[in-house]
Amino acid sequence: MSSQLTSKLFHLLKPTTCTICSKRCSGVKVKTNDSDPFMVPYSDSPKDQQRLYVWGMAEHGALGDLKIRSRDRQIHYIYRPVRLRFSYSHKIKDLACGYGFTVYAVDSNKYKLFGCGLNTDSQIGYHDPRKGHPLGLILATVPINLPFKQSNIKIKAVAAGRAHTLVLTNSDGVYALGNNSYGQCGRQIVENEDYSKLRNVNNITLDGNISKIVCGQDHSLFITKTGEVYSCGWGADGQTGLGHYNNESQPTIVEGDIKGENIVKVVSSADCVLALNDKGEVFGWGNSEYGQLLLDNDKYQINIPKKIPLNKSIGKIIDIGASGSSCIALNDEGIVFVWGFGILGKGPEINQSQQPTPIPPILFGQNQYNPETRVKSVYSSLFHMAAITTEGNLYTWGKNKWGQLGLGHLKDQYFPLQVSVGAVVKRVSCGVDHMSALCVPYQ
Repeated sequence: MSSQLTSKLFHLLKPTTCTICSKRCSGVKVKTNDSDPFMVPYSDSPKDQQRLYVWGMAEHGALGDLKIRSRDRQIHYIYRPVRLRFSYSHKIKDLACGYGFTVYAVDSNKYKLFGCGLNTDSQIGYHDPRKGHPLGLILATVPINLPFKQSNIKIKAVAAGRAHTLVLTNSDGVYALGNNSYGQCGRQIVENEDYSKLRNVNNITLDGNISKIVCGQDHSLFITKTGEVYSCGWGADGQTGLGHYNNESQPTIVEGDIKGENIVKVVSSADCVLALNDKGEVFGWGNSEYGQLLLDNDKYQINIPKKIPLNKSIGKIIDIGASGSSCIALNDEGIVFVWGFGILGKGPEINQSQQPTPIPPILFGQNQYNPETRVKSVYSSLFHMAAITTEGNLYTWGKNKWGQLGLGHLKDQYFPLQVSVGAVVKRVSCGVDHMSALCVPYQ
């Protein structure tokens, strides 16, 4: 089963524009300076300044303009957190790590969105060709132009998928850019459209006003202020939740068991979707090949939302995550539960669970000296998971081929281990092969 899973998940990484992506990472080198990239950085910056840390695969540019040097070696991976200079001059409001690229929303009257990394499908906007800097690969964090109707529009949130980006504004709906092969940008699919030099940015508005956005692999999800969910994009595994397995280019309301519910959060890293309502109940749809949706049937692709039958003893759920083959949930007592298949965080001997099982709180720092320590938020990507505690400590576990766990090595991690960030972690974004963390200094 493990070989089948590996084959399936790595297939998910296959780019949507193969002729372009086949060249996108070859021969890329990262410029460096005199600091050691494998030491936790120290800065004497003001105590109220935000800090942005990045780690993981560096060669495709998703970590931004690092300017690091280590004995003249060329750096392909950064497997410990390094502080990104971009945060010195920009107040970051939100961040999102996609498949080899990163986007940042900033509080500014001029440029309000920035991005770096793979740009094979214009997922971080159209940029004029420059000598030595092909359109498909942007190594420095650059501004992304959006066709805002008014100059005072603010960005509230960003989301990133395999090759598309969503941008939520305060008064002008959502802007979608990048690959639209499956309708994930909420506009009509154009046969043989060239995404490599795409200037088209689609503006999405829905009744009820959009309050939250989510990118799956090649599908998009929107939550309105009234708790309704809309979706569009790739539907082959039922991940749009629209009652069919077709692609959908028009954002359409998702019903099923979530009809009439006040949905407060939706998550998706690949083709499985979880949704959380205001009562702490969890719903799911999409791929359930590894038992992610906990349903007693032989259907592996669920095309309409179903309530997940969690045991009442688990309590009220306050946060959720969905990887490529497993799920994670956090209850209101700070206990983390995992189920599905893969590295679940319960050691090397446990790689499958058909029911949610808790990860011992001691693995997140709770002990006799820190009895009040709790996990307050959880995250997931295709191959790994993460959790942040009430003290602002970050823990990661899962696959680590590209150093995306930030633990100082490239070995897989089978139980949660604290990442030496050097600051109080407020939130993170988990990409397939890299991570970004928004932090504040220790007080």
